[in-house]
Amino acid sequence: MLLDNITVLDFETSGLDPTRDRVIEMAAIRCYGGEIVSQFNTLVRFDGVLPAKITEITGITSDELVNGMDEETAFRILNRIIGDSIIVAHNAMFDLSFLHNALLRLANRSFTNSFLDTLTICRNRHPYPHNLKDMCSRYLIELEGAHRSLNDVYACWKLIEKMNEEQSVESDLNVLGYMKKYGTPKWYPQHASVVPVEIKYA
Repeated sequence: MLLDNITVLDFETSGLDPTRDRVIEMAAIRCYGGEIVSQFNTLVRFDGVLPAKITEITGITSDELVNGMDEETAFRILNRIIGDSIIVAHNAMFDLSFLHNALLRLANRSFTNSFLDTLTICRNRHPYPHNLKDMCSRYLIELEGAHRSLNDVYACWKLIEKMNEEQSVESDLNVLGYMKKYGTPKWYPQHASVVPVEIKYA
């Protein structure tokens, strides 16, 4: 079964540029056969002052990050949790870009795991809006405290399970949708099928 061995992950970051900005919070749950077998959640040490907008969105302050886990240790643990599993994320392009750049910087390599992007699947199946909060409402999934990594990870796990029950997500493996008006992404995993997406409006 496709979802028997997955890691659902989510990053909160200091900005939107994966080459320049940093992960400030990460969460991941490793699931085997529909059960959570391990979980990891940490703030990541950040040298500098977070933009006010990031604190507004996430509730995370610069002061909180002073005692966060160091970046290399955090990604080492995350990497062990992911192992050989399929990575699942909502707006996977964002999270995978940060994962790729962090691994490149810290270990001089990237990742080769297959992945599922719940945002791409949602855009194919449903009319706008497609953010995690709205999609959870559509599938009657409880999401408290959006934009904190662990809450988002649990919600994303429930979302991929519900969508797979509705219709198998097997054909969505390694598919990344992008908005036509923004053009092809600058970076994407070598094993990804990158497809333009037309947003449906109800």
